[in-house]
Amino acid sequence: MISELIVDVNSQEISIAITEEKQLVEFQKEKQTDTFSVGNIYLGRVKKIMPGLNACFVDVGSEKEAFLHYSDLGPQFYSVQKYLKQVTSDRKKNFPISKASIMPEKKKEGNIAEALQTGQEILVQVIKEPINTKGPRLTGELSFAGRFMILIPFEDKVSVSTKIKSPEERTRLKQLMQSIKPKNFGIIIRTAAEGKKVAELDNELHSLIEKWTNLVEKTQKSTKPPTVVHEETDRTLALLRDLFNPSYESIHVNDIEVYKRIRNYVSVIAPESVDIIKLYRGELPIFDHFGITRQIKSSFGKIVSFKGGAYLVIEHTEALHVVDVNSGNRARNNASNQEENALEVNLGAADELARQLRLRDMGGIIVVDFIDMDKAEHRQTLYERMSENMSRDRAKHNILPLSKFGLMQITRQRVRPATNMDVEESCPVCNGKGKILPSILFTDTLESKIETLVNTTGKKRIRLHLHPYVASYIKQGFISIYRKWQMKYSLGLRVIPDQRLTYLEYHFYDKHGNEIDMKEEIEIK
Repeated sequence: MISELIVDVNSQEISIAITEEKQLVEFQKEKQTDTFSVGNIYLGRVKKIMPGLNACFVDVGSEKEAFLHYSDLGPQFYSVQKYLKQVTSDRKKNFPISKASIMPEKKKEGNIAEALQTGQEILVQVIKEPINTKGPRLTGELSFAGRFMILIPFEDKVSVSTKIKSPEERTRLKQLMQSIKPKNFGIIIRTAAEGKKVAELDNELHSLIEKWTNLVEKTQKSTKPPTVVHEETDRTLALLRDLFNPSYESIHVNDIEVYKRIRNYVSVIAPESVDIIKLYRGELPIFDHFGITRQIKSSFGKIVSFKGGAYLVIEHTEALHVVDVNSGNRARNNASNQEENALEVNLGAADELARQLRLRDMGGIIVVDFIDMDKAEHRQTLYERMSENMSRDRAKHNILPLSKFGLMQITRQRVRPATNMDVEESCPVCNGKGKILPSILFTDTLESKIETLVNTTGKKRIRLHLHPYVASYIKQGFISIYRKWQMKYSLGLRVIPDQRLTYLEYHFYDKHGNEIDMKEEIEIK
């Protein structure tokens, strides 16, 4: 399966789209000011012990206090805490982890009050982003993820991913890592390590150990918790680290700085694939060029159509996601064979639902109401189809067979809030009033904006983004409106069709890609 990764970077946000056979399967969008904290390690401070929950709340600097359960402290919690005391007691002396004493493992069943007390400093790692009213979820078991392995301080064993099936390869990797790993470090070998040479594995091991060393140095220098002592790599590189594989046909980026960072990263982990990274220089927005914008508008929202006129209705509640499968106009077809028709619609729904779970990053409990089927073999076929579709999902999940009421229950790992896109467009022209100036005067409005830009700001190179229909109207003809503006104002003007915009919406940008605010609210009486 051929996959592509498209990265859209602008001054406000960064969006990442992954396609398989040109179909959008994953999409993530974050504001440039947002922080992605999963994987970050903090020197935090215990704020409140909750014996009834057998947990505590920890101050890590987030808006809401983070939650740490006793079961998430990790088996080597006491070893980490003893080492932390050594490191912070003398801020000038080096304490190599190889000389650290390993304490007895934490009991699986125990009391949080016996392990921690209010005001205590603690090293913790974020495993879940804040979701709704909940703060971040923490673990005391620290780890550093690379492409080929995960490094775990204060462990001493080497584990191999169960997805590596060859006994010979599993033995080779285990023996190899046992021979090169330092004392008091554990290793989990990831699937991507299969068939890799010693040099590649050794290079990554050293880079992960360096991250641990930097963490220790920052911890020693920290005097006022909470403090970030290890920050996860930026979102684009983190996604690449987890997803990168030889099936990528290309990675397209529209920002030179992000392009350079990705090239540098790939040149380290897979130098033979560095040429698949391409800098997009086209005039059209990158998502329009690769057909992503249209797919986003059709794939998000309450109702999602799929083949044959059938559709899904997706609702999100506080506790779970509910999905209803509807046959739509297919109900009129094959009326004589309702069972076969139901099976065909349900199989199509299973394909689309698996894509939607990845695309929206839906987590928690998902309940799906499929169309009722009488035959047990058809219900089993649907369950197997759903399991096969979900096998490509990186998030941990569990699928139960259909219940006697025709419901399928799915649990999916929830690390961050689900991606919700409001695909219903509000009118940027009337500002919600329901009335606009005559559309025939729209070009006059644009010309007055251009005249203002030229005469008051002195800008001579401008990009004007418009709805594709309006852009075509302005550029049509031998001497188009567009050409007249260029000649009249001696202006380096470019008109760019942008599928994200509504009919009479417009945006001006300077030559550096920064938006020029030319909006004004016009009161219509």
